[in-house]
Amino acid sequence: MTLTISERLSSPELLDSRAAWFARLEDLFAGGPAEQVFRMLGIMKYTEADGPDWYVWMDRSLAELGEDAERAADPRVFRPLILNYNPHGVHFIDHLLGAEVFQMEDASWQAHPLSAPIGSLQPPDLDHLPGWQVMKDFARAFLSRDVRGVIFALPTIASALNIALNLYGQEILAALYEDPDAARHDLRVINEVLCDIHRWYLAHIPPEQMQCIVPDGRCQPPGYGQLCGCSTQLLSPRLYRDFVAPLDAGLLAVYPHGGMIHLCGAHAQHIPTWRAMPELRSVQLNDRASEDLDLYFNGLHEDQVLYVHPCAGMPVERILDITGGKRLVLVSDS
Repeated sequence: MTLTISERLSSPELLDSRAAWFARLEDLFAGGPAEQVFRMLGIMKYTEADGPDWYVWMDRSLAELGEDAERAADPRVFRPLILNYNPHGVHFIDHLLGAEVFQMEDASWQAHPLSAPIGSLQPPDLDHLPGWQVMKDFARAFLSRDVRGVIFALPTIASALNIALNLYGQEILAALYEDPDAARHDLRVINEVLCDIHRWYLAHIPPEQMQCIVPDGRCQPPGYGQLCGCSTQLLSPRLYRDFVAPLDAGLLAVYPHGGMIHLCGAHAQHIPTWRAMPELRSVQLNDRASEDLDLYFNGLHEDQVLYVHPCAGMPVERILDITGGKRLVLVSDS
């Protein structure tokens, strides 16, 4: 008998395998001993396309994930099946906040900075924004497909600082010194919009199926959130601590168990602040950030888990030498 896509992607075997991996991951977050290195490399269907045919992409992608269902049962590597619809890429929130977002010839997205002065940003009426309505429709359509073995990944909700830089460019950095009240106002407005969007997804997507952006290498146990810390490398420890860290902590606190910060540059100056942030339960390192693994492993709190992407400057062998496999999610199948 030929199984339907729903049956294939909701099979007891698939659900049991994912539950077992989540149990191992929860044990790692709880400080349990690492009997073997936790390896993760998810199977993800991803697009940043923006258009009326999202349902076509959804059904095609679910059919393709159905063909990969057996690979998800890998006993050695956690390979969650993931659907990630991310229109406008890292500029998804910019679009909701009124920025003109456009696509380049290479299909990447960019945004024109806002012309309004810093300090005048107002929260949008999300319920009347077509761009947000599409995302809610997509989420509801996903649930109607009844594919319980597939993880629903959120779009790039990012972080207050990342979005502020998208909206204002370097002017927001100058405002931290020249007009701190205006900068604080807009950062707070942005962060509350981000929190509202996270809250909507938390209220509508089952926790065992919900993860934040690109969870093929960032999947956490159910009930954990994520923010993008890319731009924190531009700030001094004081500026981050005084202006941004409380907002980041507040965003992660929306989730039952806190969550993760994604880092991809030179951010190690903020390790003392992150060590003292109880909402921060994991740190994901890739590219330049991975090269500072030793600093993070020894500087962060012992209950903060490290997700590490190997790179030329931080190969697998060195990752294992630094961590001994402790507090580690190795984003690799090697």
